[in-house]
Amino acid sequence: MGDVDRIKNVANIIREDVEKGHQVAVVVSARSGVTNELIARATAINEQPDEREMDVLLAVGEQETIALTAMALHALGIEAISMTGAQAGIKTDPAHTRARIKSMNCEKIVTHLEKGSVVIVAGFQGVNDEGTTTTLGRGGSDLSAIALASGLNADLCQIYTDVDGVYTADPRIVPNASKIQEISYEEMLEMASLGTKVMQARSVEFANKYNVVFEVRSSFDTSIPGTIVKQEVSSMEDVVVRGVALDRNQAKIMVSNIPDKPGSAAQIFEALGSSNVVVDMIVQNIAEDGCTDFTFTVHRNDYATAYALLETVSKELGAKKVKGDDAIVKISLVGVGMRSHAGIANTMFDTLAKENINISMISTSEIKISVVVDEKYLELGVRSLHEAFGLDSDGHLKNL
Repeated sequence: MGDVDRIKNVANIIREDVEKGHQVAVVVSARSGVTNELIARATAINEQPDEREMDVLLAVGEQETIALTAMALHALGIEAISMTGAQAGIKTDPAHTRARIKSMNCEKIVTHLEKGSVVIVAGFQGVNDEGTTTTLGRGGSDLSAIALASGLNADLCQIYTDVDGVYTADPRIVPNASKIQEISYEEMLEMASLGTKVMQARSVEFANKYNVVFEVRSSFDTSIPGTIVKQEVSSMEDVVVRGVALDRNQAKIMVSNIPDKPGSAAQIFEALGSSNVVVDMIVQNIAEDGCTDFTFTVHRNDYATAYALLETVSKELGAKKVKGDDAIVKISLVGVGMRSHAGIANTMFDTLAKENINISMISTSEIKISVVVDEKYLELGVRSLHEAFGLDSDGHLKNL
């Protein structure tokens, strides 16, 4: 919700559901830009602000929005009450700025709902056992909404956002991408982890764990159906590939000619882990001369740190060379139908080969195939795969 007009628009969306006779609980996030502004103020005062105090500060953004939303509903003649995460009964672990939800006590919310009030809950926040405010980290408001829907045993959970659903590819890259009507939790998790920014993976994991069916839909046009995210059903396997995901935030590092002996891999990845560098794809090659090469990908923001670490570690291991490349992308096919259909990898590789796109790394799972290619091929790669797998039509694999 970017401004007062958007808050009024949200109030009108809520009114539509109230007028249909529904009991409505709403989770809201801070207005657009407010959280970043608060972070900027904090770091201007202290470059490394205390995490407890950061949680106290960042929770302000949502508390402003819940009060304004309740006021907007009052102006429409609708009973409404705002509640902070603590008041709503959201209990978390002690970890500040990245807390995890431990439990939900929805008694107070239910009491207000039964009295006919709309309950407006601050997303992104909760309270720990000591009664101290905590925040849930990136995507926290979506997580709060999923948790609230679970705690209330709600009939429906709708996630209103700036897009009208989940698409078979990024519409900015593939103009004829199709909106997906239904997607499984597993597919949504893969797409979220692979760079699709509609939902954070943690929220989808929570929904999967507690079987919360939710719909991703537009807050700008409520007449447009969104995408339903739910447990996998047998009919979902009829669609071989659900979508093509793109992750631009990748970088690749190769440590070559490492003497092949036990502990080399452990030493490399222990150094990275100690510096909080998350490794994604890993490929190991053993040459005829008995040496080993390790190639792996990291987030592009961690590239400089990882590269510097590996230069030091490679000398300790007796490796000959460290090479890096931060001009790469990861393109992935996702679909539960891959479990029961053969030939997907062959079609993927053949499609890219016909476009003269070289693959430098490959990773697979039951419902995903990912490849690393040069960044300059990202649009061509995504578009060619989208077309090859018929995703602009019915999503069924062509010419297999």
